[in-house]
Amino acid sequence: PLLLMLHGFGASADLENLYIGLAPLADSKNFLYAYPDGTQNPVGLRFWNATDFCCNFFGSTVDDVAYVTAVIDDMASRYNVDKKRVFLVGHSNGGFMSHRYACDRADRIAAIVSLAGDNYKDAAARCKPASPVAVLQVHGDMDTSVPYPGGTDPDTGWSLPSALQSVGFWAGIDGCGMTTDTSAPDLDLDQDLAGPDTGVTKFPACKSGTAAELWTIRGGSHVPNFVRPDWTNSIWDFLSAHPKSVQ
Repeated sequence: PLLLMLHGFGASADLENLYIGLAPLADSKNFLYAYPDGTQNPVGLRFWNATDFCCNFFGSTVDDVAYVTAVIDDMASRYNVDKKRVFLVGHSNGGFMSHRYACDRADRIAAIVSLAGDNYKDAAARCKPASPVAVLQVHGDMDTSVPYPGGTDPDTGWSLPSALQSVGFWAGIDGCGMTTDTSAPDLDLDQDLAGPDTGVTKFPACKSGTAAELWTIRGGSHVPNFVRPDWTNSIWDFLSAHPKSVQ
């Protein structure tokens, strides 16, 4: 398997790698792991040209869909990549980019995990995946940078969907039932919050071996203080359970 991790706006691959904590998991679970840097904008902040909401603030023409594809191709040229088990994990701007990549190159990936990053507001018009993709959205309901309920930025006028709407779109693509199931046990993901803090919402009976889930960190911020290694094990369990079954 190959997992790509996409950092948040203004961060870097190395900094995000320390925060997300996937490198030890790659060693223990024996998968390939790549964490590229995004482009620096005119004020020196790294970004991904993802959705209209985030985070190409200077009108760059960089094609990050092509860039991520090139990283996957480069890894495949060097290592024995299982093409049915290529996954993306993104935080914030990297989460938006994960959704964008799944929209544009669904043929290349099996599943994504987006932490605090949404799909397009008008996904029905702008997101045309060629095949189903398993999607896990992890989002704190007290996130003030990428608001959990969605909305419109008063400064830019740009809009984003809610966390649930982002997942619900993929549930439709994946042929899931649209009546959500919240019966799964709560998870304990944020060590700053007492007890099991994360509710699990699933869209049931998805087709083609996919899944569409929303993990809501109750009281969680834009940068949760994750419990290790429970956090990384949990997201890897989701990804590894959903290889690509449709090419």
